[in-house]
Amino acid sequence: MNQQQNGQVRRRDGAAVSADSMAATSSAANVAPKADVNPGSAPGSAVKPPWNALWVLALALAMIVLDGSIVNVSIPVMIREIGLNLTDAQWVTSLYNIILAALLLPFGKLGDLKGRKMTLQVGVVVFVAGSILAASSNGATLLLSARAVQAIGGALVMPSTLSIVSASFRGKNRAIAFGVWGSVMSAAAAIGPFLGGLFTQTIGWRWIFLVNVPLGVIVFISSIFFVPKTGGKAGASAMGAAAQQLASANSAKSAAKPEGFDPLGIVLSALGSAFLIFGLIEGQTYGWLKPKGDFGIGGFKWGASWPISVIPICIVLGIVFFALFIHAENSRARRARPVMLDLTLFRIPTFAMGNIAAGAIQAGEFVIMFVLPLYLINVRGLNMIPTGALLATMGLGAIVSGGLARPVTAKIGAPHTVQFGLIVEMLSVVILMVMMRPKLPVAWMLIPFVLYGFGLGFAAAQLTSLVLSEVPVAQSGEGSATQSTIRQLGTGVGAAVAGLVLSVMVANIAPSALGGVKGLPSQLVSGLTKSLDASAGSVIVGIRAQGTHGKLGALGPQVVDAMSSAFTRASQWTLVVAIVMLAVGLIASIWVARAAKRDEVE
Repeated sequence: MNQQQNGQVRRRDGAAVSADSMAATSSAANVAPKADVNPGSAPGSAVKPPWNALWVLALALAMIVLDGSIVNVSIPVMIREIGLNLTDAQWVTSLYNIILAALLLPFGKLGDLKGRKMTLQVGVVVFVAGSILAASSNGATLLLSARAVQAIGGALVMPSTLSIVSASFRGKNRAIAFGVWGSVMSAAAAIGPFLGGLFTQTIGWRWIFLVNVPLGVIVFISSIFFVPKTGGKAGASAMGAAAQQLASANSAKSAAKPEGFDPLGIVLSALGSAFLIFGLIEGQTYGWLKPKGDFGIGGFKWGASWPISVIPICIVLGIVFFALFIHAENSRARRARPVMLDLTLFRIPTFAMGNIAAGAIQAGEFVIMFVLPLYLINVRGLNMIPTGALLATMGLGAIVSGGLARPVTAKIGAPHTVQFGLIVEMLSVVILMVMMRPKLPVAWMLIPFVLYGFGLGFAAAQLTSLVLSEVPVAQSGEGSATQSTIRQLGTGVGAAVAGLVLSVMVANIAPSALGGVKGLPSQLVSGLTKSLDASAGSVIVGIRAQGTHGKLGALGPQVVDAMSSAFTRASQWTLVVAIVMLAVGLIASIWVARAAKRDEVE
């Protein structure tokens, strides 16, 4: 419970707030009790929530999320048409993810200081410019440069969309707004591979970038008219007197904190994010301990003959830079200097535990999205378009659950909505594992795919709402950027775990499965196992296409069956790990719910 002593009130996060400030808060609450107050409101008035702005922000988010998932399927065609080598191809996605993760925190803080609408609009312009450059690329240098520009734009847009939603919606409308935001994020990620395959096989791979141009124009023009100004001096001046009082009340935790830039914090957080994300995502590619191949960037080369891989070095550097970042931020805060991230936000139980839940859930969801395309293409023999269409049905489920967010949340509350969504996700993954049988028609998998998306929409949206529920409005940008960064780290953990578990299980299961093929020499068993592991199952497609006319002769179909069985079982074990990660998220979400309930009581 709050305690009053010597004219001050000690809040739950440890910040001292004057009694006069608390009186002003009470006065402001009396001006407009239970009203949804938004920037631009007249004194004492309740303003209709900016629903038009929500759809603009959702479209901006969809554009950024799509770009993260639409590119991968087109890389083989890019290699062929513009002459990328293997290293270049790997950097097409890695560079985007690394720069995006490195800049989320600094740009989220920038939005708080200079205005979130401005960072959104600048980000859209930068992102569209990068998309045009990428579409016009005829070589690796321009394409990689364009991907870097896109990542800068994406890092400006992503935290801006979430922080504007957080700052502009209040009360019961907040659950709806976050429901839409989360559903769009989930749907865009699921639809991306389908659109990538469709564009690449019909109108050409360049359209995976050109599609961003009309989307960006619509977002930019619409934002001028519909998106409210929040953050910065412009956002503060747009508020009426009552709104300012309420914003001051909501921001009491950060009232005495100095504003300004923290160059050292920007550099340390960017380096920590970049090294850690790269190490986690690319560990399977370059080797966790011993090098699997040459690593090169610019004129620097890390040879395959070196005693240790570049990956553990990057992970250690990432951890060191993050430790230095935390030390520097604490030191600057003690000296009343501006900080890049207010670490006292993590004293808010819903924020701290909610981010743990978000990271675990993101990791589990990435594992699922990593394994399923490999299974559908390599084992079930589908091509990219039907595979993408199947995965896109998850997006349909997310859209439906987003529409149901308001009545469900109103009935059972946001914490229980998150838990319900996670349980549905876990149940759907179990059903998927049961359905991974060679004789079962693939169409039956539509049921768990839609069910998974349905749960995903509930969990992702309302968890975001819970995480940011107690973050002061003035710090929405850094709070939103922190969650986005942790989600990126969750993606990196998911990538690391998925690749590692799948590889280990293939290496353990395939030898016995292939050993059951009568007449197959033992040396071929070893070679085929290594090929199955190294290719993540794609070797099955080639052997299947050869039939009985390949090097394996009449044993070809039997080898395909054995390898398919081994890869299926390895995929199922990897999905078990995904369920465990979702369960960790579920446990953390229960702690979030308890923390939220304690806050309501106090």
